[in-house]
Amino acid sequence: MIKLVFWGTPQFAVPSLMRLVNDSAFEVLGVVTQPDRRRGRGKQLIPSAVKAKALEYGLPVWQPHSVKKDAKTLAELRSQQADAFVVVAYGQLLSPEILSMPRLGCINSHGSLLPAYRGAAPIQWSIRDGQKKTGLTTMLMDAGMDTGHMLLKATVDIDLHENAHELADRLAQKSGDLLIETLIQLEQNKITPIPQDETQATHARLIKKEDYQLDWANSGLTLHNQVRGFFPSCIASFRGRPLKVIATVPLDEEKSFSKVSDAIPIPEPTEHQKPGTIVSIVKNKGPVVQTGKGYLCLESVQLSGKKRQSGWDFANGLHVSVGEALENG
Repeated sequence: MIKLVFWGTPQFAVPSLMRLVNDSAFEVLGVVTQPDRRRGRGKQLIPSAVKAKALEYGLPVWQPHSVKKDAKTLAELRSQQADAFVVVAYGQLLSPEILSMPRLGCINSHGSLLPAYRGAAPIQWSIRDGQKKTGLTTMLMDAGMDTGHMLLKATVDIDLHENAHELADRLAQKSGDLLIETLIQLEQNKITPIPQDETQATHARLIKKEDYQLDWANSGLTLHNQVRGFFPSCIASFRGRPLKVIATVPLDEEKSFSKVSDAIPIPEPTEHQKPGTIVSIVKNKGPVVQTGKGYLCLESVQLSGKKRQSGWDFANGLHVSVGEALENG
C-alpha cells in the first residue's frame, strides 16, 4: 500500500482526493489545504472544498498560513513517513525541505500539457487563446513553478462552446485516474521522468480585472473565447449599466464554427456597423452584435442588479432595438 499526504484547496482537487481515498492501493494519511477564508456578506469563515471533503472522510487536516515556515506542520508531515505527497491546486510553493520528505517525491497533477501553460490559470488561458486541445500532466515537483520533470499526460479536446468551468470539471474527473496510474508506475519503477523543454514553455498568469473587459473591436471568435475562458465574469456596458456576458455564439459569413452557430441566421450584408452595434435580434436566442470581424450572438447575460437571463429574455425585457450599441467593458 502506498502512503500519501494529499495537498489541495479548490473544488478542482476534490475528485482526485476522493479517487485516492477510495482506492485500496493507497492510504491517505492526511490533507494539507489553505486556511479557512472569510466569504459572503456575513464574512463567515468558510473551509476550502478539499477540507470539507477531508473532514467527511475523517482525515487529519493541516492548514498552515505558510507551510514553509510552520515548524509544527513540517514536523508532523515528516513524522508521517509518507511514500508520496500528491499535490493538486494547493496554492503555495513547496520548499526544498518539503520536496525531499517523501520517498517517491511530490507528485503534482497540473491542468495543461506541460510545458505549455505553467502557472495559476492554465485552463482559463488555454480557452482564451483558442486552443483546441489541452489536458493534464503529472510531474515530479521541484522548487520552480510547474517546472518539474514530467511523468504522464492525458489529452482532451476543447469544444468551441465549452467554458472554463465545464472544462475544469472534465479535467478534475480525469486527474484522479492519471494520478493513480502515475503513482503505481512510479512505485514499480516503470516511469522515466522527462525534463521539460524550456524553449516551449508558456505561462498562464493570474487573471486580472482588466482581462474581463470586452472590446467589441476584437473579432467575434476572440470575444467568444474570452467570454468562455473567463466565465462568468466578462463585462461590457449597455445603456450605461455594466452587463456581464455569460455565454455567446460566434458567427461569420462562412458559417465555419459549428452546428450551434449554423442555427442562428447571419445578418444580411449591410454597410459595416460600428463594433458593438446590435444588428439583429434572433428569436429564442438573443441580440447579434457587430464585432471587429464577424458577429457575436449573446446567449446569456446579466445586467447589473438583475439575475442572469437568456439573451432573448434580456432583449424582450428591455425592448432592445436593432441599432442600439453595447460599449466596451
